[in-house]
Amino acid sequence: MTDKPSLGISSCLLGNNVRYDGGHKLDRYLSDVLGRHVHWVPVCPEVECGLGTPRESMRLVGDPSSPRLITTRTGTDHTLRMERWARQRSAELEREDLCGFVFKSRSPSSGLRGIKVYDEKGNPARRGQGMFASAFTHRLPHLPVEDEGRLNDPGLRENFIERVFVYWRWRQLVEDGGSLDGIVRFHTEHKLLVMAHSRAAVSALGRMVASARVRSRHEVLAEYQRELMSALELEATVKKNVNVLQHIMGYFKKLLSADEKTELMEVIEQYRQGLVPLIVPIVLLRHHARRVREPYLSRQLYLNPYPAELMLRNHV
Repeated sequence: MTDKPSLGISSCLLGNNVRYDGGHKLDRYLSDVLGRHVHWVPVCPEVECGLGTPRESMRLVGDPSSPRLITTRTGTDHTLRMERWARQRSAELEREDLCGFVFKSRSPSSGLRGIKVYDEKGNPARRGQGMFASAFTHRLPHLPVEDEGRLNDPGLRENFIERVFVYWRWRQLVEDGGSLDGIVRFHTEHKLLVMAHSRAAVSALGRMVASARVRSRHEVLAEYQRELMSALELEATVKKNVNVLQHIMGYFKKLLSADEKTELMEVIEQYRQGLVPLIVPIVLLRHHARRVREPYLSRQLYLNPYPAELMLRNHV
């Protein structure tokens, strides 16, 4: 594993002139902000499958569950070319240990969801998925993926990047051999983070860890990854976060003064009411955890899930 997570990305989002019109769709947040903390692996399905730049535009036609890729002016069918390339490229990318992928929204090759599929009368329905995005997610169903357009939403952005860094840490554990001690340590460090998404998942993952002594290690690792990544896709709502924040407060019950506990409760309530972002109670809890040297909380990645420079919790 590298010093940063590697993410696939639609090449045009990094400013590469690969679109059908010879242009790009540079996303400054992805290139300049997130790009400082990840390694990008750019992919352009159309160019890499052999189509030129510029080129005739294309669209999806037919059955949304199995559409064809047809050029808009001449009606040339590029379905088989794209399908063959997408299967091969997805297999290659699987070997690159990616920790996520950012797709270009609304693209007939790379769009992740809600892509227009035209019927025989030329009427569109937003029920399709880009051909490469479909092949990629079918091969790597638990990898964090998102459309770049949805990353403009602060909550969806925070969730996606959190999943990327959790997946990266998980892959490091697997690459190191996936020892029982490693699994226990990973589960302990991520327990509160998972709790912010699903209490039920915390219990289910705990049972898997407990069974690791008597089950196939490979089986446990695969099952844990599936449950973990599925749980993290669930929204970490304000209510769920408040429950976790209050749970953390319990560790300070006998270690803080009455005034300090009152301040913590007030800040958590301000977050619950939407008066301050999540980062405010998080910073206060981190301060107290360091000050009193609470060993369990010092290991909890809920308090530090990704690089602070990304400032994701300043906006949720």
